[in-house]
Amino acid sequence: MTTGPVTIRARDVGKHYLRVHEKPMLLREAMMLLSGRKQRVDDLWALRHIDFELRAGETLGLLGPNGSGKSTLLTLVAGTTFPSEGTMSTSGRISTLLSLGAGFNSDMTGEENIVASSGLLGMPFAETRKRLSQIVEFAELGGVIDTQIRYYSSGMVTRLAFSIAINVSPDIMVIDEVLAVGDIAFQSKCVDALEELQGRGITTVLASQSPVMISDLCTRALWLEAGQIKMAGAAAEVAEAYQVGMTGHSMGAAFADALE
Repeated sequence: MTTGPVTIRARDVGKHYLRVHEKPMLLREAMMLLSGRKQRVDDLWALRHIDFELRAGETLGLLGPNGSGKSTLLTLVAGTTFPSEGTMSTSGRISTLLSLGAGFNSDMTGEENIVASSGLLGMPFAETRKRLSQIVEFAELGGVIDTQIRYYSSGMVTRLAFSIAINVSPDIMVIDEVLAVGDIAFQSKCVDALEELQGRGITTVLASQSPVMISDLCTRALWLEAGQIKMAGAAAEVAEAYQVGMTGHSMGAAFADALE
Protein backbone atom coordinates (compact mmCIF):
# COMPACT_ATOMS: atom_id res chain seq x y z
CA MET A 1 0.00 0.00 0.00
CA THR A 2 1.30 3.46 -0.96
CA THR A 3 1.97 5.69 2.03
CA GLY A 4 3.37 8.77 0.29
CA PRO A 5 1.85 12.25 0.55
CA VAL A 6 -1.52 12.95 -1.09
CA THR A 7 -0.98 14.65 -4.47
CA ILE A 8 -4.54 14.68 -5.87
CA ARG A 9 -7.78 14.94 -3.90
CA ALA A 10 -11.27 15.14 -5.40
CA ARG A 11 -14.19 15.82 -3.09
CA ASP A 12 -17.74 15.54 -4.50
CA VAL A 13 -16.56 17.03 -7.79
CA GLY A 14 -19.08 17.93 -10.47
CA LYS A 15 -18.76 19.69 -13.83
CA HIS A 16 -21.76 21.42 -15.35
CA TYR A 17 -22.29 22.80 -18.84
CA LEU A 18 -25.13 24.55 -20.62
CA ARG A 19 -25.97 22.79 -23.88
CA VAL A 20 -27.52 24.98 -26.57
CA HIS A 21 -29.64 23.17 -29.13
CA GLU A 22 -28.77 24.74 -32.47
CA LYS A 23 -30.37 23.97 -35.79
CA PRO A 24 -29.59 25.12 -39.34
CA MET A 25 -30.39 28.81 -39.58
CA LEU A 26 -33.16 28.89 -42.18
CA LEU A 27 -34.82 32.20 -42.99
CA ARG A 28 -37.97 31.21 -41.09
CA GLU A 29 -35.91 30.34 -37.98
CA ALA A 30 -33.95 33.56 -38.25
CA MET A 31 -37.20 35.51 -38.29
CA MET A 32 -38.39 33.62 -35.21
CA LEU A 33 -35.20 34.54 -33.37
CA LEU A 34 -35.55 38.16 -34.37
CA SER A 35 -39.08 38.11 -33.02
CA GLY A 36 -37.74 37.17 -29.59
CA ARG A 37 -37.98 33.40 -29.53
CA LYS A 38 -35.17 31.93 -27.42
CA GLN A 39 -33.00 28.94 -28.17
CA ARG A 40 -33.56 25.87 -26.02
CA VAL A 41 -30.83 25.38 -23.44
CA ASP A 42 -30.39 22.22 -21.34
CA ASP A 43 -28.35 21.56 -18.23
CA LEU A 44 -25.64 18.97 -18.79
CA TRP A 45 -23.70 17.44 -15.92
CA ALA A 46 -20.57 15.94 -17.49
CA LEU A 47 -19.45 14.72 -14.04
CA ARG A 48 -21.19 14.39 -10.69
CA HIS A 49 -20.20 13.19 -7.20
CA ILE A 50 -16.59 12.25 -8.04
CA ASP A 51 -14.51 11.34 -4.99
CA PHE A 52 -10.99 9.92 -4.91
CA GLU A 53 -7.58 10.50 -3.39
CA LEU A 54 -4.19 9.64 -4.87
CA ARG A 55 -0.81 9.47 -3.22
CA ALA A 56 2.65 9.88 -4.71
CA GLY A 57 3.55 6.91 -6.91
CA GLU A 58 -0.03 5.75 -7.49
CA THR A 59 -1.50 5.43 -10.98
CA LEU A 60 -5.24 5.87 -11.45
CA GLY A 61 -6.84 4.43 -14.56
CA LEU A 62 -10.07 5.83 -15.99
CA LEU A 63 -12.34 3.50 -17.95
CA GLY A 64 -15.68 4.21 -19.56
CA PRO A 65 -17.44 4.51 -22.91
CA ASN A 66 -17.28 7.67 -24.99
CA GLY A 67 -19.10 10.48 -23.23
CA SER A 68 -18.68 8.97 -19.78
CA GLY A 69 -16.64 11.92 -18.45
CA LYS A 70 -13.07 10.60 -18.64
CA SER A 71 -11.60 13.52 -20.57
CA THR A 72 -13.53 16.05 -18.49
CA LEU A 73 -12.09 14.56 -15.30
CA LEU A 74 -8.58 14.73 -16.77
CA THR A 75 -8.97 18.44 -17.56
CA LEU A 76 -10.09 19.05 -13.97
CA VAL A 77 -7.01 17.25 -12.62
CA ALA A 78 -4.80 19.16 -15.07
CA GLY A 79 -6.32 22.47 -13.98
CA THR A 80 -7.37 23.53 -17.49
CA THR A 81 -11.00 23.61 -16.30
CA PHE A 82 -12.50 24.01 -12.85
CA PRO A 83 -15.26 22.16 -10.97
CA SER A 84 -18.78 23.54 -10.94
CA GLU A 85 -19.19 21.98 -7.50
CA GLY A 86 -16.93 20.26 -5.02
CA THR A 87 -13.16 20.68 -4.83
CA MET A 88 -10.19 19.37 -6.82
CA SER A 89 -6.79 19.93 -5.26
CA THR A 90 -3.36 18.95 -6.57
CA SER A 91 0.20 19.30 -5.32
CA GLY A 92 3.27 19.81 -7.51
CA ARG A 93 4.10 20.31 -11.19
CA ILE A 94 1.57 18.80 -13.58
CA SER A 95 2.57 17.47 -16.99
CA THR A 96 -0.32 16.88 -19.39
CA LEU A 97 -0.75 14.81 -22.54
CA LEU A 98 -4.39 15.37 -23.34
CA SER A 99 -4.43 15.42 -27.13
CA LEU A 100 -2.05 14.73 -29.97
CA GLY A 101 0.37 17.64 -30.33
CA ALA A 102 -1.82 20.06 -28.36
CA GLY A 103 0.06 23.32 -27.91
CA PHE A 104 2.61 22.64 -30.63
CA ASN A 105 3.21 25.37 -33.21
CA SER A 106 3.32 23.79 -36.67
CA ASP A 107 5.56 26.58 -38.00
CA MET A 108 8.20 25.95 -35.34
CA THR A 109 10.81 23.19 -35.43
CA GLY A 110 10.76 20.23 -33.11
CA GLU A 111 13.51 21.78 -30.99
CA GLU A 112 11.70 25.12 -30.77
CA ASN A 113 8.54 23.34 -29.67
CA ILE A 114 10.47 21.46 -27.00
CA VAL A 115 11.69 24.76 -25.53
CA ALA A 116 8.26 26.41 -25.75
CA SER A 117 6.30 23.44 -24.38
CA SER A 118 8.75 22.80 -21.54
CA GLY A 119 8.51 26.44 -20.53
CA LEU A 120 4.71 26.25 -20.46
CA LEU A 121 4.98 23.20 -18.21
CA GLY A 122 7.13 25.15 -15.78
CA MET A 123 10.65 24.01 -16.61
CA PRO A 124 13.31 26.77 -16.55
CA PHE A 125 15.03 27.44 -19.88
CA ALA A 126 18.47 26.42 -18.57
CA GLU A 127 17.10 23.05 -17.41
CA THR A 128 15.38 22.50 -20.76
CA ARG A 129 18.67 23.05 -22.59
CA LYS A 130 20.32 20.45 -20.36
CA ARG A 131 17.62 17.90 -21.11
CA LEU A 132 17.19 18.67 -24.80
CA SER A 133 19.32 15.79 -26.06
CA GLN A 134 17.57 13.40 -23.67
CA ILE A 135 14.15 14.48 -24.96
CA VAL A 136 15.22 14.14 -28.60
CA GLU A 137 16.80 10.74 -28.00
CA PHE A 138 13.72 9.30 -26.30
CA ALA A 139 11.50 10.59 -29.11
CA GLU A 140 13.87 9.09 -31.71
CA LEU A 141 13.74 12.29 -33.76
CA GLY A 142 17.41 13.23 -34.00
CA GLY A 143 17.31 13.41 -37.80
CA VAL A 144 14.33 15.76 -38.00
CA ILE A 145 14.40 17.80 -34.80
CA ASP A 146 15.33 20.93 -36.80
CA THR A 147 12.36 20.41 -39.14
CA GLN A 148 9.04 22.22 -38.77
CA ILE A 149 6.39 20.20 -36.92
CA ARG A 150 4.00 20.52 -39.88
CA TYR A 151 6.10 17.91 -41.69
CA TYR A 152 5.96 15.36 -38.84
CA SER A 153 3.74 12.28 -39.00
CA SER A 154 1.18 11.73 -36.23
CA GLY A 155 3.47 9.10 -34.73
CA MET A 156 6.41 11.52 -34.65
CA VAL A 157 4.25 14.18 -32.96
CA THR A 158 3.15 11.62 -30.38
CA ARG A 159 6.73 10.61 -29.62
CA LEU A 160 7.81 14.21 -29.18
CA ALA A 161 4.84 15.15 -26.99
CA PHE A 162 5.29 12.12 -24.74
CA SER A 163 9.04 12.65 -24.44
CA ILE A 164 8.55 16.26 -23.37
CA ALA A 165 5.85 15.29 -20.88
CA ILE A 166 7.98 12.74 -19.03
CA ASN A 167 11.16 14.82 -19.05
CA VAL A 168 9.96 18.01 -17.36
CA SER A 169 10.29 16.50 -13.87
CA PRO A 170 6.54 16.30 -13.20
CA ASP A 171 4.97 15.42 -9.88
CA ILE A 172 1.72 14.50 -11.65
CA MET A 173 1.19 13.08 -15.14
CA VAL A 174 -2.21 13.36 -16.86
CA ILE A 175 -2.60 11.23 -20.00
CA ASP A 176 -5.59 10.82 -22.31
CA GLU A 177 -5.61 7.89 -24.75
CA VAL A 178 -2.37 8.88 -26.49
CA LEU A 179 -0.67 5.55 -25.75
CA ALA A 180 -3.04 4.01 -28.30
CA VAL A 181 -1.29 6.05 -31.03
CA GLY A 182 2.02 5.07 -32.55
CA ASP A 183 3.82 1.82 -33.26
CA ILE A 184 4.00 -1.12 -30.88
CA ALA A 185 7.69 -0.64 -30.14
CA PHE A 186 7.17 2.94 -28.98
CA GLN A 187 4.09 2.00 -26.96
CA SER A 188 6.24 -0.53 -25.11
CA LYS A 189 8.86 2.16 -24.55
CA CYS A 190 6.19 4.48 -23.12
CA VAL A 191 4.95 1.78 -20.77
CA ASP A 192 8.49 1.25 -19.47
CA ALA A 193 8.86 4.99 -18.95
CA LEU A 194 5.60 5.21 -17.01
CA GLU A 195 6.65 2.32 -14.78
CA GLU A 196 9.92 4.14 -14.10
CA LEU A 197 7.98 7.29 -13.18
CA GLN A 198 5.86 5.23 -10.77
CA GLY A 199 9.04 3.99 -9.14
CA ARG A 200 10.18 7.60 -8.70
CA GLY A 201 6.94 8.53 -6.92
CA ILE A 202 5.18 10.28 -9.81
CA THR A 203 1.38 10.24 -9.58
CA THR A 204 -0.34 9.41 -12.88
CA VAL A 205 -3.93 9.63 -14.08
CA LEU A 206 -4.46 7.69 -17.31
CA ALA A 207 -7.61 7.40 -19.42
CA SER A 208 -7.90 4.49 -21.83
CA GLN A 209 -10.44 2.35 -23.63
CA SER A 210 -8.21 -0.67 -23.00
CA PRO A 211 -8.97 -2.67 -19.82
CA VAL A 212 -5.75 -4.62 -20.34
CA MET A 213 -3.66 -1.44 -20.35
CA ILE A 214 -5.40 -0.15 -17.22
CA SER A 215 -4.90 -3.50 -15.48
CA ASP A 216 -1.21 -3.64 -16.41
CA LEU A 217 -0.23 -0.02 -15.75
CA CYS A 218 -2.45 1.19 -12.94
CA THR A 219 -2.72 0.52 -9.24
CA ARG A 220 -6.33 1.74 -8.97
CA ALA A 221 -9.15 2.49 -11.40
CA LEU A 222 -12.48 4.24 -11.81
CA TRP A 223 -15.21 2.99 -14.14
CA LEU A 224 -17.17 6.05 -15.23
CA GLU A 225 -20.62 5.90 -16.74
CA ALA A 226 -22.83 8.90 -17.58
CA GLY A 227 -20.51 11.13 -15.56
CA GLN A 228 -20.62 9.16 -12.32
CA ILE A 229 -18.48 6.45 -10.74
CA LYS A 230 -19.96 3.03 -11.47
CA MET A 231 -17.09 1.16 -9.81
CA ALA A 232 -13.86 2.05 -8.00
CA GLY A 233 -11.12 -0.17 -6.64
CA ALA A 234 -8.01 -2.13 -7.55
CA ALA A 235 -7.17 -1.64 -11.22
CA ALA A 236 -7.24 -5.34 -12.12
CA GLU A 237 -10.68 -5.83 -10.54
CA VAL A 238 -12.24 -2.75 -12.14
CA ALA A 239 -10.70 -3.53 -15.53
CA GLU A 240 -12.05 -7.10 -15.45
CA ALA A 241 -15.53 -5.91 -14.45
CA TYR A 242 -15.49 -3.31 -17.21
CA GLN A 243 -14.40 -5.87 -19.81
CA VAL A 244 -17.20 -8.23 -18.82
CA GLY A 245 -19.72 -5.42 -18.62
CA MET A 246 -18.88 -4.07 -22.06
CA THR A 247 -18.30 -7.32 -23.97
CA GLY A 248 -19.74 -10.15 -21.91
CA HIS A 249 -16.31 -11.83 -21.87
CA SER A 250 -13.44 -11.75 -19.40
CA MET A 251 -10.06 -10.33 -20.41
CA GLY A 252 -8.62 -13.85 -20.41
CA ALA A 253 -11.36 -15.15 -22.69
CA ALA A 254 -10.96 -12.20 -25.05
CA PHE A 255 -7.21 -12.84 -25.25
CA ALA A 256 -7.79 -16.53 -25.96
CA ASP A 257 -10.28 -15.68 -28.71
CA ALA A 258 -7.76 -13.33 -30.30
CA LEU A 259 -5.20 -16.14 -30.50
CA GLU A 260 -7.57 -18.50 -32.31
